Amino acid sequence: MTVGLLAILGVGLVDPDTPVVHADDPGLTRGDGCFEGCRLVTTGGMGTVDQLDAHLARMSRSAAALDIAFDEPAWRGLVALAVAAWPEPGEAAMKLVLTRGRPSTGMPTGVLTISPLPPDYPRQRRDGLRVITLTRGTASDAFADAPWLLGGVKTLSYAVNMAAQREAARRGADDVLFVSADGRVLESTVSSVVWSSGRTLHTTPLGESGILGGTVQEVLFARAPAAGWRTCVTTASVDDLHAADMLWLTGSVRGPVDVVDLDGRSRNRDAGAIEEVRMLSGFGS
Repeated sequence: MTVGLLAILGVGLVDPDTPVVHADDPGLTRGDGCFEGCRLVTTGGMGTVDQLDAHLARMSRSAAALDIAFDEPAWRGLVALAVAAWPEPGEAAMKLVLTRGRPSTGMPTGVLTISPLPPDYPRQRRDGLRVITLTRGTASDAFADAPWLLGGVKTLSYAVNMAAQREAARRGADDVLFVSADGRVLESTVSSVVWSSGRTLHTTPLGESGILGGTVQEVLFARAPAAGWRTCVTTASVDDLHAADMLWLTGSVRGPVDVVDLDGRSRNRDAGAIEEVRMLSGFGS
């Protein structure tokens, strides 16, 4: 994505071509940092960041797990400054990045970017997702009692996720669902997984699985009961997903997008359920 706006914590807005990370920053050399991806919606000249409180809370937890200082008021001020300066109407992608910073200073580096919505997202929302399953190579309980593995932490170390996306593209798919070595469904490369059976929405468990709690999935599950849905956290196999009525990947910027093909097997689409889940997640038309 092309960066349209750049801001630095403690500095403010800068030219998008400004260098922001030093060569000895462990965030660059070792992926030692965390980030959040958010959706910015601008209407009538006013911008709003979806679920900003939830994103900052998750970033604070990630930073604490990494033992990196997190100044929430400073981040809120930087977000407000950037949102006010963003001129484009409609949707955009905002990213907040926090690295450990230069060893010589002991100060973390904070960077905020705003970019146009990825060009594939409108097509994927309209046509649905073609998804393959790939093993993550670890057991479904690999993160139990192992906080040093950083389960549930949104670190900068996304090289495996990006490699999985490239493998999906090589196979003619849009995205990947990771599966544990013992056959349990985990999460996507950048999204949570949600599926329905009748009027029950399911998602995969956190904790010992090491997967990341999703902000859109949490909003959907919080609002769904008032609309007549039941919600459930369920351990599932790929066969369970094939048997489900509907299957979604839910991401902070892309939103909830239904899966139309899983491992080469086509899935039916329920237009009513698709629109209802979009509305409940805050992505309705």
